[in-house]
Amino acid sequence: MLYVVLFFLIFSLYLYVVLGGADYGAGIVEMFSSEENQKITKKTIYRVMGPVWEANHIWIIILIVILWIAFPVYYNILVVNLHIPLTIVLLGVTLRGVAFVFRHYDAVIDNSQKLYDAMFKISSLITPIFLGMVFGGLISGQIILTEDVENLSFYDVFMKPWFNVFSISVGLFFAALCAFLSSVLLIGESVRGKENIYIRKAGIATIVVFITGLITFIYGYISGYSFVTVFVTDPYAIVAMFISGLLLIPLWITIKKGRRVLSRFFAGLQVFLILLAAFVAHFPNIIITKTNEVSLLDNIAPDSVINVLGISLIIGGAVILPGLFHLLKSFKMIKILERHNNPSQ
Repeated sequence: MLYVVLFFLIFSLYLYVVLGGADYGAGIVEMFSSEENQKITKKTIYRVMGPVWEANHIWIIILIVILWIAFPVYYNILVVNLHIPLTIVLLGVTLRGVAFVFRHYDAVIDNSQKLYDAMFKISSLITPIFLGMVFGGLISGQIILTEDVENLSFYDVFMKPWFNVFSISVGLFFAALCAFLSSVLLIGESVRGKENIYIRKAGIATIVVFITGLITFIYGYISGYSFVTVFVTDPYAIVAMFISGLLLIPLWITIKKGRRVLSRFFAGLQVFLILLAAFVAHFPNIIITKTNEVSLLDNIAPDSVINVLGISLIIGGAVILPGLFHLLKSFKMIKILERHNNPSQ
């Protein structure tokens, strides 16, 4: 059952990066648009995200619950040592949800709409940045695991692991990735004649993702971060990134031609390859501290707990996944199931 639990853990992470990332990216795309295009994007976001924006966050809930129940040591390090960025993420998700609802359902249309718009866009940018900084903190090698906190400063224990150049660059990379995913999604959701707005955004976002990823990689390598130095020597990680680089060509072609199904397929595949490359070299030792690496599989829950959790995840998956599929299909978000007269779609 441990492999079942691990599958759902990785599967939830992947879906949250793709679906939740596209969700956050919508606000980023809106933020970095002209005033006229912001109005268009706002309407498109409401039509596309309105039915599913809450469902996108179910995956991080599943992810957290799995960590909490099955991998308590890992969960404890995460929520204690990185509680500050995680709290900011929680506030960002809350403010973003409030702003999304009120800017569409507020009974009075007045200047408060500007406040809701600003809340939505800023929280859409800040939240993925801090999510990326959380991951950067886990692999930065700055986490200090000790009970003797009296001889250490608050900054060293609770700030330094995530508040550094490397973690910030990881956060910016993830925010750029979110904008890229959302731009690709919106290509197929825009009204006819407005696709070029998001085709252009997707092209720019692809370049920003590449640049921020390259800067993060170079800085991490020069600074001697073990996560990066091991990464460049792992053959599986190298192959994954090589394939990812090759797939940039068909990705760009499908984006330029506005092909809804293929562009989403290649975008999702890029995320898969990035996550594969990031984890394959170090899994299960995802947390890197100042003294050692902490395995996800260290001191896991008893077999009886893992078995119950695995069975629950299988049953829950059998209920949730068809329901989510039906939700997306009902609101025509699964383009591959639609028939189009235009073969380029």
